[in-house]
Amino acid sequence: MTTGVTRMLGASVMALALMSLTAMTQDQAAPPPTAASPSAAAAPVPVEAFAALPEFDSPALSPDGTRIAAKRAIDGKQYLMVAPLIKGQGKPALAALSDKVDVNWWRWVNDEWLVVGLGSQDTIRGEDYYVTRLIGIRADMTKMVRIDWENSGFRADELLWTARDGSTRILFAKQTGIYEMQDVYPSVYEADVATGRVKRIASGQTDVWDWYADGEGQLRMGVRYSDDTRQKSVLYRRSNAESFHTIARANGRKDESVLIPRIFRADGTALAIDDSDGYDALYEVTLPDLKLGRKLSSVTGYDIDGVIGNEAGNDISAIRYTDQSYHDAWTDPRIKELQGLIDKAVAPRRAEITSWDKVRNRFLVEVGGASQAGALYYWDIDYGTMQFLTWNNAQLRGRRLSPVRSVRYSARDGTSIEAILTLPRGKPDRNLPLIVLPHGGPFARDSESWDWWTQYLAELGYAVIQPNYRGSSGYGTAFARKGEGEWGLKMQDDLNDAVTYLAKEGIADPKRVCMVGASYGGYAAMRAAQRDGALYRCAISYAGVSDLQAMKRYDSRFLFSKTRADWLQKQAPDYHAVSPRFGAADMTIPLLIVHGKADKRVPVNQSRMMVAALKAAGKPVNYIEQPLADHHFTRAEDRLEFLKAMAAFLAKHNPA
Repeated sequence: MTTGVTRMLGASVMALALMSLTAMTQDQAAPPPTAASPSAAAAPVPVEAFAALPEFDSPALSPDGTRIAAKRAIDGKQYLMVAPLIKGQGKPALAALSDKVDVNWWRWVNDEWLVVGLGSQDTIRGEDYYVTRLIGIRADMTKMVRIDWENSGFRADELLWTARDGSTRILFAKQTGIYEMQDVYPSVYEADVATGRVKRIASGQTDVWDWYADGEGQLRMGVRYSDDTRQKSVLYRRSNAESFHTIARANGRKDESVLIPRIFRADGTALAIDDSDGYDALYEVTLPDLKLGRKLSSVTGYDIDGVIGNEAGNDISAIRYTDQSYHDAWTDPRIKELQGLIDKAVAPRRAEITSWDKVRNRFLVEVGGASQAGALYYWDIDYGTMQFLTWNNAQLRGRRLSPVRSVRYSARDGTSIEAILTLPRGKPDRNLPLIVLPHGGPFARDSESWDWWTQYLAELGYAVIQPNYRGSSGYGTAFARKGEGEWGLKMQDDLNDAVTYLAKEGIADPKRVCMVGASYGGYAAMRAAQRDGALYRCAISYAGVSDLQAMKRYDSRFLFSKTRADWLQKQAPDYHAVSPRFGAADMTIPLLIVHGKADKRVPVNQSRMMVAALKAAGKPVNYIEQPLADHHFTRAEDRLEFLKAMAAFLAKHNPA
């Protein structure tokens, strides 16, 4: 496929403006200052500080540990940056990012080259589609190489493997076209990111959408799934020299599943995540029969989030999980010891090792906490001490803001709900105005971590409760299933019961409560305005869903739309009954709706329909449509506009 897709991405990528910086700013290169004076610490923080983008986004060390690649925010705009960390290793380079192209991820291939995943919205035969591509970028950003763009379909950026021998080879999967089904099923290619040359390793097969490689670059597994029949099967081979054969099958209509190994081990076994004991846990798995063996994770009461592989790609170095906060449980004894040393040095702040070099002697370490945006450090263990690189938020720097803690309360049916509570600094914890802030997803969760939105609300003087209502992720299979059929019903009750709990504790004034949320949280806010006006004084929705049937139609344009429709029907059997759009006449409290026109996850029409229904019902509504905003607040300008509008709305309808 050529024309539209490559033209859209090509024009934007080739327009990347290459820039050089003589050095990182003095402010960033300097060591962190001493603690602020009491008067400075008590001073109010301006809204602009909370709207600021992170200085570095997803920083990654080169294999030799001498350079860092990241998105970097400068004056509210994001750039892709590569900067040296060792004196005399050259100058930093920046590439300006186009508003029309998403830089979704980047990965070091060797010390001189990165592979980058790009995405762009394109119109094909009158329909809008999201198109992805790969590009190789030399670390000094003097050369950019398209990876077989002309022979690619919609999805062409699924990285499976990068070489570990210092070469510029990768394995990736891509669709080869759009209009013929044999081109839609992704094939697997080896590519040289420095030259753009590719060769096919495996041809696409009917209904095989996902491929998996081992640490040596052998293509080991494919997963076949039919959206029409809901049948899934696993294809397996031991090496590229063999043919694939089916080793497992499952019927999705019967809620059956198959194990998909995360890591192929050198001894011929594999590692996979399974919920046989009610929680996602890591197990050894035999091949090719996929039988569960020894359980390797020991987290109690929570699912694990995933794993960190070792350098060879044939085992793990850590198990990732979240209880009240995020953790890496290192199985590598050397890194485990290093993590312990860092934790001791920075306590009570938290330290997360976010990136490392090939031999794992040089690290990037993020130090901060739920009430502190924190900073990024570079640690060369041969050098000894951690070197300060940058504040995550240059305006907040090391300021400690409102305290955060986890609480538990019982919902009205006895279900235990964990929630994150943020209390405004400098105020007594009694009879506070309250914001109920449900997370999106809804299969997601909140934990004790830095949250610019929550901290801003607390800075305004509000207590903020973030309930991990039934159906949230992380609490086991049974808890997730408690959300089935309960969108806008018991899931909504769980949010309301947080108000009851905080009022009983004397923390919140039950007569001064608003609900605020984004995505599913925005849906919940609109639903609260429709259903529970007696409990709330106002509601604010960012990118919320108002019409589930319309959302199902929108999702029908994407892969596995029938499976997605099955899932949505299970969550809300009666779309009409729990869609806020159809309850506009019942809304009795003020409502602020904000939506980005560039939102690809929840289309802006969801808010437009809600606003139209409210106006038709003679109900007042405040509506802001942001022309360039997406679903994830990736632009500082959009964050700032939203925070200011939210503050003004709350000051009018639920003043702190």
